[in-house]
Amino acid sequence: MSKVIVLSCLLLTPIHASDDWPQWRGPSRTGVVDRSGAPDVWPASLTRGWTADVGEGYSSPVVGGGRVFVHARRDPDELVSALDLATGRTIWERRYAAPFAKNPYARQMAKGPYATPLLANGRLYTLGTSAILSAWNASDGTLLWRKDYSAGLDTSKLFCGTAMSPILTARGVVVYAGDDRGGVMAALDPETGKEGWLRKISGPGYASPVETTIDGTAQIVAMTTRSVAGVSTSNGEVLWEFPYPDEWNENIVTPVVVSGGVIVSGVRQGTRRLEVSRTAGKWSVREAWHAPEVTMYMSSPVLVNGALFGHSSKRRGQFVAMDAATGRIRWATEGRDGTSASIVAAGSHLLFLTAESQLIVASADPASFTEVRRYTVANSPTYPHLAVLRDRLLVRDETHLTVWKIAP
Repeated sequence: MSKVIVLSCLLLTPIHASDDWPQWRGPSRTGVVDRSGAPDVWPASLTRGWTADVGEGYSSPVVGGGRVFVHARRDPDELVSALDLATGRTIWERRYAAPFAKNPYARQMAKGPYATPLLANGRLYTLGTSAILSAWNASDGTLLWRKDYSAGLDTSKLFCGTAMSPILTARGVVVYAGDDRGGVMAALDPETGKEGWLRKISGPGYASPVETTIDGTAQIVAMTTRSVAGVSTSNGEVLWEFPYPDEWNENIVTPVVVSGGVIVSGVRQGTRRLEVSRTAGKWSVREAWHAPEVTMYMSSPVLVNGALFGHSSKRRGQFVAMDAATGRIRWATEGRDGTSASIVAAGSHLLFLTAESQLIVASADPASFTEVRRYTVANSPTYPHLAVLRDRLLVRDETHLTVWKIAP
């Protein structure tokens, strides 16, 4: 496991602009990257590079070693592809059967996949809509091992199937699968797929978890269907839980790690900062503040120098800035800023990619909102998360992946 420990430590160090985007929300899993190489003045237009038909789906691409990896669907199969970053040429593609019966209320959406792959130590890990976890050799696409958790899943009761993006910890690759009735979280050896631990817990929400250390204890913070939970990285024990019910079980937003706790948000719950502590061996959770007027739906916020930047569902979509310590709203746009947006903090700028295919560059200023540039980057909805590299952006729409070069 030494390689896993080394990489987990690296993810805690400052991340610099590069041609690597190895997991959900980037190298640090926070949506925050050091973009020292980005232009101080964004160009009037972006330069369109290659476009590739990669199949439908909502997972974002990951990048490493000069390759782009995409998890997609061509019903009834799911497929995993490796493309050359420079040209878009397909290097390898693998398919596997993944039948999926959607909840009838969500049939207007694609059948996924929703979870973003994890790229680490020459292996690519994908978690499909029906909770099939696969480990691939990133070089040639060889299937190294597979775990199928679909037997414990009633996918017809889920709006979107399994959506949690795998996370790498010192105990291995952690995944979370289940439905409204309950779920399992497991840590698996990255090389063999052997389960280090497996815990039956509440069913998962759609959010991807994060890892943090509180009072010397490494823990995975996850959104269940009805709560926020802290799970021990070492053995899967549920350390603490905070009620977070939603009438449609739509806990989608990735928690944001802050000192001594997390900030969480929901479309009907508003935004909260939770402080987690341990006294005499017993864990407890306290609500530090609650901002019911900021309701994040499918957009996970970013934290920069004590300011939380996000997208609220109020007024048909608002960009907002909040004081992470107090919950006070620093600014909010007038509204009509999109159904949702993936957000990246890149140097002195914020990048908002709305579901309506608008890429909005704004100043990362907690005092006021200033739009710097606006680009149209696709011809169909762009729900997948934006991937930001040293000199280019990767945008996935309903069926295609496009590279946009940042050229002054």
